Amino acid sequence: MGLRVNSSQFTLGGKPFRILGGSLHYFRLPRAYWMDRMVKMKACGLNTLTVDVPWSLHQPEKGELRFQGGLDIESFLHLAAEVGLWVILRPGPYIGSDLDLGGLPSWLLRDREMKLRTTYPGFIAAVNMYFDKLIPKMVPFQFKKGGPIIAVQVENKYGSHARDGNYMSFIKEALQERGISEVLLTSDDHEGLKYGGPNSPVLVMELWTGRSDGWGGLHHSLPAEDLVAVVREILRRGMSINLYMFHGGTNFGFMNGALANPSYKALVTSYDYDAPLSEAGDYTPKYHLLRDLLSNFNGEILSEMPGLRWKEEYETAILFQHLSLWDALPYTHEPFKSQFPVNMENLPVNNGNGQAYGYTLYETTIIRGGSLKSGRNIQDRALVFVNQSYIGIFHHKNVELAVPDGKEKRTLSLLVENCGRVHYGKDMDNQRKGIVGNILLNHTPLRDFTIYSLDMTTDFIDSLYRAPWKSVPNKPSFPGFFQGRLFVNGYPSDTFMKLPGWSKGVVFINGQNMGRYWDAGPQQALFLPGPFLNSGMNQVIVFEEAEGDFKIQFEDSPDLGMTVDI
Repeated sequence: MGLRVNSSQFTLGGKPFRILGGSLHYFRLPRAYWMDRMVKMKACGLNTLTVDVPWSLHQPEKGELRFQGGLDIESFLHLAAEVGLWVILRPGPYIGSDLDLGGLPSWLLRDREMKLRTTYPGFIAAVNMYFDKLIPKMVPFQFKKGGPIIAVQVENKYGSHARDGNYMSFIKEALQERGISEVLLTSDDHEGLKYGGPNSPVLVMELWTGRSDGWGGLHHSLPAEDLVAVVREILRRGMSINLYMFHGGTNFGFMNGALANPSYKALVTSYDYDAPLSEAGDYTPKYHLLRDLLSNFNGEILSEMPGLRWKEEYETAILFQHLSLWDALPYTHEPFKSQFPVNMENLPVNNGNGQAYGYTLYETTIIRGGSLKSGRNIQDRALVFVNQSYIGIFHHKNVELAVPDGKEKRTLSLLVENCGRVHYGKDMDNQRKGIVGNILLNHTPLRDFTIYSLDMTTDFIDSLYRAPWKSVPNKPSFPGFFQGRLFVNGYPSDTFMKLPGWSKGVVFINGQNMGRYWDAGPQQALFLPGPFLNSGMNQVIVFEEAEGDFKIQFEDSPDLGMTVDI
């Protein structure tokens, strides 16, 4: 007897059961720390782990699905069972979760007619291909088969999207015909429930423990007392609960999403979320208050709280080698020539899957200066150069630049960054990145582009080893790559990277993309987990857009920036 719903309560195995859940994302933390975070969850008094499955990370290209290393969800579920946590599985296909495109793969947008989260044939075909590979791996982990999965969520917050009356029943059947037999549930706000789900909200599926932060804003904090007061009241009413997030983790690489309203705002690299367990897995006042509340509520002695990991203040890394962006171009993907600008997703790279993340460089020849206008066709941000000399920036609020006069042929370059696709709302079909329409010079559309895909993947960084790195000159050219070393004596510990003299860019440790930094704030330090470091020598590469002081500091505490209470 799996999870059942009566009018007022859940039962599991025929006995009354209350879900005391928390969300934990395997893809936002190193695999080496999965067990640690679960044991801390159990020690807080929770009995259920809620996990989202990011389609975009498991299927970055149409042809193959990835379930190895940090994406080994089967090992993650085995660990949950071992620790003694039940599991609510949220397989999507759309999961939201503050991820780029809500966890949908960007190659879906290669189809100009694509209607995401509907029964549009192109979307359905892709979902079927994905579920054919994912769901059979999940089936043996169901409660009725002796596994930890007690419930499966159908899609996510579809009620507030509700574009297609047949879509939810399609996803429900897609799960059931592939062997999902546990109870199915939805997650919606009170408005969305009218359109997306049943009318018996006995479970608060997402009680937000904090909020994600956007670049250029403040760090959000939800006071511990406020959160615990709400949890206490929910329990008093006999309802079940899931804390989103119990532990947030990190938006490593370029996985962060973005908000569309009131205006575009990309999310920061930290996904600390002001959750009960911090980004680095440390206990917070929220954790201790919740643990007290839940131990009284459960009336049982909770398991011991595991000790914390040591944080290290490593010696400053000096980045002593430099490679200008322009010198790196011959070592990247083969450039593509096109009469018209082509958006990232439709570039002929990555085995016909286009470019998902990172930067794209568009170059063309001009023979005069004047007014350069981007309209709404730069997504999301572009540094603009004439003959490799910086002239200005385009972004969502800055859509016109002056190009200096000149009669001779000159190269106009636009380095465009995908800062993160919107993860929620009605704008999701319009999340193509790069140059997505005409750019006008004196009202004439630019034509005849050479386009370079700079996706900043591990393979991309590896390809730069052959490039002509030089010692950092007095005035290095920007944008550029800077390389140095971090020496770790003995067993590597967690640390936090600070780049106070730098402007905006990306950090790679041993070829792995740690995420973006930006002096716009609020985030001031990037979390670098010990498992990503080697004992001994570690390679550090920074891609910087505009300025730097060629050093990285390593500190033993986080710095998420100026805080505002929510």
